[in-house]
Amino acid sequence: MIALISAPTNLGLRPPARGAVPGTAKAPEALREAGLFDRFLERGARDAGVVLPGRYLDDDGRRAPGRARNEQPMLDHARRLSDRLRAVLGRGESPLVVGGDCSLLIGAGHALAAAGRGRIGLVHIDGHTDFRHPGNSDACGTAAGEDLAIAIGRHWPALADLDGRGPYFDAARTVHLGCRDDDEHLDEVRPLLAETIPASEAMRSGMADAAARVRTALAGADGYWLHLDVDVLDASVMPAVDSPSPGGLDAGQLTGLLRELAPGAVGAQVTVFDPDLDPEGRYALTLAGILAEGLRDLGSRAG
Repeated sequence: MIALISAPTNLGLRPPARGAVPGTAKAPEALREAGLFDRFLERGARDAGVVLPGRYLDDDGRRAPGRARNEQPMLDHARRLSDRLRAVLGRGESPLVVGGDCSLLIGAGHALAAAGRGRIGLVHIDGHTDFRHPGNSDACGTAAGEDLAIAIGRHWPALADLDGRGPYFDAARTVHLGCRDDDEHLDEVRPLLAETIPASEAMRSGMADAAARVRTALAGADGYWLHLDVDVLDASVMPAVDSPSPGGLDAGQLTGLLRELAPGAVGAQVTVFDPDLDPEGRYALTLAGILAEGLRDLGSRAG
């Protein structure tokens, strides 16, 4: 059974303007309004509630060096999300976390590590590698742009080793799919991860072939966690994200990719949709359709 968890956080994002607040915290309810939850519930899914975040603060210029934006409330949220995920996994259900920004990967990784699932892989589907870290940048501190580095232990211990649970995922059991060819960290992640598939390669070969490469790379894992940042979609399809870019997947391609990968996932998270950039609700409807079809068999073949 799929268990839907709302995680309306924006704590890992930089403010869109000085003093402003990112809109990703509104995403779960915008997608609920677009029919996403009803479509899953009609098929027998369960609503597993909401994990609320702390207050977002624009703390630029005030936080100490080596600390992330909104660090303490973000880590508090990660722990509470981890608790909810472990309860869902303990019931034998497949969690679908509807967020929220990419910092949700801390809570997901923490949950899997705390549950003793250290051989779970990570499929990181994202329009960017999100691999900024202290070893390659002096501009660290925005966790939603650094989540892959955090997930495999390449970041500050406060983020990457929460409660001594890191690294949350082994790089040798991690796949990235979806970045653009000009991603600044593409050459760095290729030799580190089990497989790296830019969007252009996936589109050339087709989604079935790309998914087969993912499954082959993770053949030694005990299933995998599926991370989806919706900016993997082309900007013409999904402009309602903080960093839209051309060269991404179309709606049909992403739906097909998720249909291929969702059955083998132990759970999934959806991130970075921003309803503030979708005042008419048009893109919420598009995304709800992709997710309802692409993730309908989430966890059905996870072992």
